[in-house]
Amino acid sequence: MNALIDVILPVFLVLGFGYLATWRRFITEPAIDGLMKFSQNFAIPCLLFSGISTLDLGQNFEIRLLLSFYTGAISGFTVGLLGARFLFKRDWEDCVAIGFIGLFSNSLLLGLPITERAYGPDALAPNYAIISIHAPICYCIGISVMETVRNRGNDALSTLRAILKAMFKNALVIGITLGFIVNLSGLTLPGPVSEALGLMIRAALPAALFALGGVLYRYRPEGDLRAIAFACALSLLLHPMITFGMGTALGLSTGQMRSAVLTASMAPGVNTYLFANMYGAARRVAASSVLIGTAMSILTIWVWLAILP
Repeated sequence: MNALIDVILPVFLVLGFGYLATWRRFITEPAIDGLMKFSQNFAIPCLLFSGISTLDLGQNFEIRLLLSFYTGAISGFTVGLLGARFLFKRDWEDCVAIGFIGLFSNSLLLGLPITERAYGPDALAPNYAIISIHAPICYCIGISVMETVRNRGNDALSTLRAILKAMFKNALVIGITLGFIVNLSGLTLPGPVSEALGLMIRAALPAALFALGGVLYRYRPEGDLRAIAFACALSLLLHPMITFGMGTALGLSTGQMRSAVLTASMAPGVNTYLFANMYGAARRVAASSVLIGTAMSILTIWVWLAILP
């Protein structure tokens, strides 16, 4: 339990600094918006590019592992979308954003360090396999469904054009795509470029978390508590339960089961808010689900650590 606090508490502190600074007006809301745009459009794409460009894509790329994890993720997205529509009567754009909360777990900021602390650095190979396609799969699903919803009533060709335009205008997707190109081509970046990239990467997560703290002040959970609780349940309960069931049925090894279920049990990632903010949909639900889900995950992760072999 102490290990979980050591990993999660720093995240809360940075979020809290952003919230406090905005609340006490040490920083203005337009400045928070600018910091979020920097994180979303520049720093985090650099982080994704760097991570994917240097990954060993062939290491531990096991179809049963990926099927177990992503069946749970896609189930969370589907239940979230339909539940938001038929239980909470949200518009379709909000429904897609809420579904995205159930789809995108915090595999990087929480999943990697918690798995390492629990089982050691040698246990991380399955985590890297999941992470290498996590953002591409999730953004492909989220953007495709969102653009389909936004372009309802148009012909299929127009919708497809809108999806492709949104995909390749998205800085996160561009960073991911370039990362795969560099990885598969074997290109080596010049030293100064790598150093500059490193500077951007070191700013990515702190800037995103601080900005998210400021956003949380703006989108306090007033009137959306039921939707927030529903979104957190998708991420913290439904996703890992389905992953555990699939992993058991498919006969995952002990190491693969640990990585898949623990990663699935993580709270919604910062990218869930970035996605909601990109489309201006369900931002209060997304921002609050990141904060509340991260707090609640202390208990749910402890339960999964007790269950897993």
